[in-house]
Amino acid sequence: MRPLCAIGNINIDIIIGPSDPWPVPGTECAVEHGDVRVGGAAGNSALAWMAMETPFQIAANTGNDHFGQWLRDTFAGHSKDWPIENSATAFSVGITHTDGERTFFTTSGHLPLLSLEAIERSLDVAALRGGIALVVGGFLTDRLTRSYRLLFDWLEENNVEVALDTGWPITGWTTDIVDMTVSWLPRCGQLLLNESEVLALSGRIDMDAAVSELRRHLPERAAIVIKQGARGAKGYLGSQMIQVPAPRVELIDTIGAGDVFNAGYLSALAQGAGFDTAVARGVAIASRAVSTLPRRYDAPRAWEKDSCVA
Repeated sequence: MRPLCAIGNINIDIIIGPSDPWPVPGTECAVEHGDVRVGGAAGNSALAWMAMETPFQIAANTGNDHFGQWLRDTFAGHSKDWPIENSATAFSVGITHTDGERTFFTTSGHLPLLSLEAIERSLDVAALRGGIALVVGGFLTDRLTRSYRLLFDWLEENNVEVALDTGWPITGWTTDIVDMTVSWLPRCGQLLLNESEVLALSGRIDMDAAVSELRRHLPERAAIVIKQGARGAKGYLGSQMIQVPAPRVELIDTIGAGDVFNAGYLSALAQGAGFDTAVARGVAIASRAVSTLPRRYDAPRAWEKDSCVA
């Protein structure tokens, strides 16, 4: 099996809901469920890997409060070299809505302080050779993001493939943000985005044109996977295009669904699955997660057979 790691943002998620319509200021609303759990793109993927019993490493940081201690305890086998920043631990309050959408309020906390030096200390890079690094949270980890070029150099020198999920920038896709993100693409073996991110990053309004534009900047054999929520996912690898529909499920909590997809997809690749099977596995695992409370990450293998290859 190819080794896996996650590099990026881990924080606390406080999830409540569903809430519709948006409450009037000064009032109080009762909701059906609430949860306090590990969050952040790197944290969500790592939780899924843990549940799937997939070996992995993770490089992150925390604040110096009780939330930070809880995160380090959750990943006790991985966190001994994580830096403890002189700051509060970042947290997000996520409010779910009945249509499956959600609204976030997020503090930056410790995330902007994560450094390349911390990544190098936290990972056993020799054990990662030949593997895949999931790099996430770039628009939140300011200090590390400024060193992405050096990070990618370090991973490449150690024969570690980059799987990049950009996320959505809080400031929006400004010209500077687009230019910076495009500069990362030539270093990526896997580009894992949702539909809105693909269109915004490419500057196109048509999905086929958007994919063609992104391919101009990626290595020839790089894969593009487009996460489509309740419609499943679409994948491009060389001349191959596949569409994997999602099973019909009752949505309970879609927060982190894309991160769980990343975990399922990369875990399958690491175990030697073909591209179509890996995309289908990502859809299956994410669909299971968003429709269970507490979350489950097991998925019937029959879901993996329902893909269309063009």
